[in-house]
Amino acid sequence: MKVKTFYSCNACGYRSPKWVGKCPDCDAWNTFSEEQEIKNSAQREHQGIKQETIPLLHQSVDEKRYMTGIEEFDRVMGGGIVNGSVTLLSGEPGIGKSTLTLTLAQKIAEQTESVLYVSGEESTYQIGLRAKRMGVKAENIHLLAENTLENILATLENLKPSFVIVDSIQVIHSASVASISGSITQVRMCAEALQSYAKKNQVPLILIGHVTKEGTLAGPKILEHLVDTVLVLEGDRYQQFRVIRGIKNRFGSTNEVGLFEMIEDGLQEIKNASEMFLDGRKENSFGSALSVIMEGTRPLILEIQALTNITNFGYPKRAASGFDVNRLQLLIAVIQKHLNLNLSNQDIFVNVVGGMKINDPSVDLAVVMAIVSSYLKKPLPEKTVYLGELGLSGEIRNITHLNRRLQEAEKIGMSETITGVTKAKNVNKKMAHQKFSDLQSIYKTLK
Repeated sequence: MKVKTFYSCNACGYRSPKWVGKCPDCDAWNTFSEEQEIKNSAQREHQGIKQETIPLLHQSVDEKRYMTGIEEFDRVMGGGIVNGSVTLLSGEPGIGKSTLTLTLAQKIAEQTESVLYVSGEESTYQIGLRAKRMGVKAENIHLLAENTLENILATLENLKPSFVIVDSIQVIHSASVASISGSITQVRMCAEALQSYAKKNQVPLILIGHVTKEGTLAGPKILEHLVDTVLVLEGDRYQQFRVIRGIKNRFGSTNEVGLFEMIEDGLQEIKNASEMFLDGRKENSFGSALSVIMEGTRPLILEIQALTNITNFGYPKRAASGFDVNRLQLLIAVIQKHLNLNLSNQDIFVNVVGGMKINDPSVDLAVVMAIVSSYLKKPLPEKTVYLGELGLSGEIRNITHLNRRLQEAEKIGMSETITGVTKAKNVNKKMAHQKFSDLQSIYKTLK
């Protein structure tokens, strides 16, 4: 037996024979940790065995999916959990990962023979308390408090469950690897072993993963390549809204999102998200504008709030919650250039109500109108929706899925939409629909 010591980057997996401060591969600082690899000198290279091939057209492609009954989750997964698939669920501590997986365990247990919930961080007593609070009553959910890979695999072979949840992959370790739990070698080996079991026995597997302080997935990048689906549970743990977003899915689209509300009994689906996001909106308040974003195939109406205030310092502050600050800086420059409004002495704050994070450029017009409304102290029309992407020349550009956005606005009770000049056909005629070519023309109507 020969022990080899090396240093591995926790961010990308790069190996170095000695410790270095900056990774030469990913440029990360202070990410190298010492690991050991045991080599058996008696091992010899073996000759490969010829395997039989299968013609593509003769390969069976019958896709079996477990429908959990949670529509928001099934939508993100592409129509349910595929048999034999491996899913990685990540999110910040306390966001609700364990709560969601326990809910999934109950739904799956109602339609399969047995579900195994493996916890390496909590005792069975702690999980039992959570299950009691959530009202979980399924009898064929088996709990295992274990973090040794070999013991977990032995239990799987003995119990042969129909569904497996591992919480979490970072605390599972193998006795055959001479390194601590959470190291790149341990995470990679344990994930490969569990993936091999899931594929071999056609058992769906959900792995819970940690995130770094920057909000990215912890562990080697190969962990994301090993699994079939990567889900991220987002949201502020001090607010009730939670969003499940797929960043990788081999069996469906990654454009869909699932919306949940955290209540005392666990996570509850949000059926009509637009009404919830507008709940509590103050009437005739300046600095507030409505817009419709597209999250996958779902339109959502959101309120954009803006606040301008004279700065007490030489350099004005720009801050945003749920909106890209760099994009906000760009829009402020467009306002100053094309509307001749002096915002150089104004602190500007933008907030997306409900804790949603927006990447849709169609909200540019709503953000600008909210800022202008706050600066002029003039409220915008209450039942008006603003849709449009702004260019640097002040023009209002076309947006996608205009009709679907208008239908959602009409369903909520909006009476008017303001957009750019569009060539879309069959635009909804039930609402007043004003089209403007540039920002200046809209500003004139506001004045």
